[in-house]
Amino acid sequence: MPRNAAAARDVVTRLLETQFCALGGEGPADVVVADALLVTSELVTNAVRHGGGLTGFAAEITDDGLLLTVADASTRAPVTEKRDPGVASVGGYGWLLVRRLATRVSVTYFPGGKHIVALVALS
Repeated sequence: MPRNAAAARDVVTRLLETQFCALGGEGPADVVVADALLVTSELVTNAVRHGGGLTGFAAEITDDGLLLTVADASTRAPVTEKRDPGVASVGGYGWLLVRRLATRVSVTYFPGGKHIVALVALS
């Protein structure tokens, strides 16, 4: 299991390279890879910073795209902060980005934590 967001991005990068090199075809466009890595980074960072620590991580390629599962030790729901458009602020955009970039996102709660599953289309 990766220890941080950078290590999780490395896992996803290797998975994408391996999958698309094995197929012998072109891989996803750079912008699609960037979106997949951003979703990975945000989910893992949120688990570490706000979720009581990363307790599980999985990444797999399915027919629908990149399926990410991130588990943490918190039963609190992810939060999208309300913003005052007239005030510049730093941070707090992670969950909003995940929901915008992923095709599908679900949160499953269990005693002692939660799993967030996000599907990022690769085409």
